[in-house]
Amino acid sequence: MKRSLCLLFLFSLSACQTDRVAGPQQNSQARKPFPPQASLPPTAKPPTPKQFLKIEKLRRVNQAIQDAIAGGKIPGGVLWVERKGQIYHKAYGHRSLFPMREKMTPDTVFDLASLTKVIATAPAVAKLHELEKLNVNDPVAKYLPAFAQNNKESVTIQHLLTHTSGLRPGLSLQTDWNGRRRAIQLACSETLQTPPGSKFKYSDLNYILLGEIVRQVSGAPLHKFCQTAFYIPLGMTDTRFLPPSDLLARIAPTVQIQSQVTRGTVHDPLAARMGGIAGHAGLFSTTKDLALFARMLLNQGQHNGTSILKSQTVAQMTQNQSPPELQEQRGWGWDIDSPYSSPRGSLFELGSYGHTGWTGVSIWIDPFSETFVIFLSNRNHPDETGNVIDLRRAIGTLSAEAVTDYPFPKTTTNQKPPQTKPGLPPRLDTLNGIDVLKRDNFAALHGLAVGLITNHTGRDKSGQSTIDLLHQAPRVQLTALFSPEHGIRGTFDYPVPDDIDPKTKLPIFSLYGKNRQPTPKQLQNLDALVFDIQDIGCRFYTYVSTMGLAMEAAANAGLKFTVLDRVNPISGNRIEGPVASGKTSFIAHHPIPIRHGMTVGELAKLFAAEKQLQLDLQIIPLENWQRDIWLDQTSLPWINPSPNMRSLSAASLYPGIGLLEMSAISVGRGTSTPFEVIGAPYINNAKLAAELNQSNFPGIQIQPVQYTPNNSVFAQETCQGVRLTITNRKQLQPIDLGISIAKILHRDYPQHFDLSQVNRLLRSSQTIQAIRKNQSLATIKDLWAAEIDSFRQRRAPHLLY
Repeated sequence: MKRSLCLLFLFSLSACQTDRVAGPQQNSQARKPFPPQASLPPTAKPPTPKQFLKIEKLRRVNQAIQDAIAGGKIPGGVLWVERKGQIYHKAYGHRSLFPMREKMTPDTVFDLASLTKVIATAPAVAKLHELEKLNVNDPVAKYLPAFAQNNKESVTIQHLLTHTSGLRPGLSLQTDWNGRRRAIQLACSETLQTPPGSKFKYSDLNYILLGEIVRQVSGAPLHKFCQTAFYIPLGMTDTRFLPPSDLLARIAPTVQIQSQVTRGTVHDPLAARMGGIAGHAGLFSTTKDLALFARMLLNQGQHNGTSILKSQTVAQMTQNQSPPELQEQRGWGWDIDSPYSSPRGSLFELGSYGHTGWTGVSIWIDPFSETFVIFLSNRNHPDETGNVIDLRRAIGTLSAEAVTDYPFPKTTTNQKPPQTKPGLPPRLDTLNGIDVLKRDNFAALHGLAVGLITNHTGRDKSGQSTIDLLHQAPRVQLTALFSPEHGIRGTFDYPVPDDIDPKTKLPIFSLYGKNRQPTPKQLQNLDALVFDIQDIGCRFYTYVSTMGLAMEAAANAGLKFTVLDRVNPISGNRIEGPVASGKTSFIAHHPIPIRHGMTVGELAKLFAAEKQLQLDLQIIPLENWQRDIWLDQTSLPWINPSPNMRSLSAASLYPGIGLLEMSAISVGRGTSTPFEVIGAPYINNAKLAAELNQSNFPGIQIQPVQYTPNNSVFAQETCQGVRLTITNRKQLQPIDLGISIAKILHRDYPQHFDLSQVNRLLRSSQTIQAIRKNQSLATIKDLWAAEIDSFRQRRAPHLLY
């Protein structure tokens, strides 16, 4: 029998014994072994094993985790990064803080919470599908007849697996119930909140039901089926529901309840009421055991010559199975692209997959670079106040940066997962202004008392917030915070109140409440204002208005104004739409076109010059960015700039579709794809789609659609309209599309569609008059030609890139 020579090479960091990169494992994918030592010539040295992970990059992962521990985000954790059999495995901090401190160890056992869904329940369903014991396209009611009540007959197992069933997130804990049987009765009696397949809604109910289906079909409880099918064959000796007492000393506790901590008992309250065994939560495991499971998936279901799952089954589990009209992409259990995908970071490709758990656990697997990252923590010990969302994103990005010899291609959030390696060139390693400032040790702000205008998008490329970075920066005194529309965390869709930052205890002054710019009193103890917010390249997106008004306040107060520049996500070489005319406002702060093709730093220079501000303006510029580059062609992550700006596709369409939303029209708010659908109850969707398609707009596919927003305009009403799918964003002209839709709606539905409201954002009365006269699009665009040419000349002196 052939045996691979297992080589081990160690890299020492901070003298920690668990901090190492180990060589290929025998149970990893087959590789040509090195020749035996005895066969080497007398003077030859053993071959140096190829390095698949960069230890210097993994040091940055160490620092991110240690920073999270120091910041009280987690008590500790265990990391496992593996690529092509080379392993980086390390424990950090403490597994217990109460009632006594215990050091975290690499073999710590964690409550996996929702990782149960993908390490137990979804694989069990997939195995039964593979064995033809069930079919995922079958109705749930075929296996659970009581589920057919309340019009749920059309819900399938596939809907449960992909969280598209329409069920609510969980069962009520307000009523007094206990036991698995009662939980299933309650779940079967639920009513649907949305039609099956129409919306992604993450729900524990889906997996509670799936766990019961496994029991009904296999004849064995979920935990026994998984033990036999997966854990014993894989050698996952520490993976259990209801862990035995001999594991207790190694189990990381979760919450403190009065004088006791939860340890070895499932934290999830639904699973606890069900006796600790449920399809959505209840599993305990270690990083080592999860690595065995991840290797099996990367090896197409094989482990040490034994088939655990067929390769086709692994593909079905880990590739997108969601309805094609949904933006969110889920496999059978596995997350591919959704609001919960933070462990993917900014580099692992769309088509990689993973999952997270409430207790602070996560796994992410990238089949293209043959890498997986497991991070287990008990962030809810002892009091549920920990948070790992930013840390997961940082670990994912930094771990991908540690990968050698693999060109991560550009991806966008609405692409389907690639089935083969695309072979695209690597994305530009772009630095935003905050990354440059951090690299230069914050020298530009040394000795200054600073007020920071920011929100949740103010982060460096590893995910650290600008607030935290400036608060900890040497020789910088962060004194006050200022928040724009949507608030400092990007969650408000209404006026934003003043607040106190819970971490730094600094005051947060709202610039979207009674004040739209800082007051003299708020500025009196400051030397400088710093602006760090991600714009989307559209005139009526209000963050640049906040910047302009704050610049005026800084000039009046004699303060320095520093802009940490950020990329224009929809590129910086396109100018479209009329230049704003008439009186300035918060949604038209300066006479610029709708799509201006500038970064916030360049706009700041333009504002200062044309408003003749006596201002000490400093721009911390981007590095390694080109004007024709879109955000997803850089290494920078997409962060939703506001609650309804959820993808680069939405941002690309927003300059045209956003124009319409002041009128009686739904632009998709209250759906999963804002600005990618438009509609209203009064519209004939087939007629609108047909007429728009006759215009042959480049770069866009237009299809009739029916949807029901759950909030905003026409909430809970059925809207007829069109879905807009970008096919070539370089050809796309969103403002042409928006103007054409306005023309049709004004002509066909004047009693419903108020054209005058379009001008609130358009700010071009001559264009509105031309639409009323039903003039051609070409004639309308001629109205803008001279002012766009003039703007190009105004813009040129202020371009930085």
